[in-house]
Amino acid sequence: MIVVVKIGGRAIEDAALRRKCAKAVVELAQDGHRVAVVHGGGIALTRLLEQFGKKAEFVDGLRVTDAETRDAALMVLAGVVNKSMVAAIQSAGMPAIGFCGGDGMTFRARKKVVHGRDLGFVGEICFAEPCWIEALWAQGGIPVMASMALGADGEYYNVNADEMAASCAVACHANTLIFLTDVPGVKNATGDVMPWLSTSEVTGLTSAAIVSGGMLPKLRSCTLALKQGVGRVRILPASEADLLPKFYLEKLACGTEVTCS
Repeated sequence: MIVVVKIGGRAIEDAALRRKCAKAVVELAQDGHRVAVVHGGGIALTRLLEQFGKKAEFVDGLRVTDAETRDAALMVLAGVVNKSMVAAIQSAGMPAIGFCGGDGMTFRARKKVVHGRDLGFVGEICFAEPCWIEALWAQGGIPVMASMALGADGEYYNVNADEMAASCAVACHANTLIFLTDVPGVKNATGDVMPWLSTSEVTGLTSAAIVSGGMLPKLRSCTLALKQGVGRVRILPASEADLLPKFYLEKLACGTEVTCS
């Protein structure tokens, strides 16, 4: 089975939680599954930018990215965050190789425009070539990818990690895409976690502003993955990452399963 796991938020920041996620990823791989990890790192990036005196600005959950912010993102995401995740996975018992989407031309990006607004060096994936991911799997390794990709203009673009994870899952013909997040799942209008959510319901939730912020690109990514052939998609709290290896064996009581309809 091919599994793409997206890790972000506190799971990247908190060392204990990062180790927990890494252990779950390694257990999946040791069970014989091909596992790829895509990670974010927005908290660390915001912290660094604040040291530069730059205030973060978001549109529909996407960070407005000028050239200075893009360079900082490359340094943080493809640097310290990526290598911290690699170290955690290797400490858990499996070899891991870290890179960003620009390496080996694994992912190519084009400029993303939201509501007619140019967000700067914000990209969306327009091409993916999984040969390097597959090469790492063939050697018994776990690929760990930071969400930066190159455009046709030779510039690096900051790509939302949820969107990159979905593109990775589609390119690799993944059976499963799992988002390990800071939240318990997708909540309805009354604040209750929805154990099941169909892609047809997503539009209603967004238009009614029941979901907003970082959940918007996450649900768009869930829909993209399911409609392009990924078998199962689940949003799971990172605090419950130890349940990850049981995903296909037991009914999980936490998180939200997104289904195609």
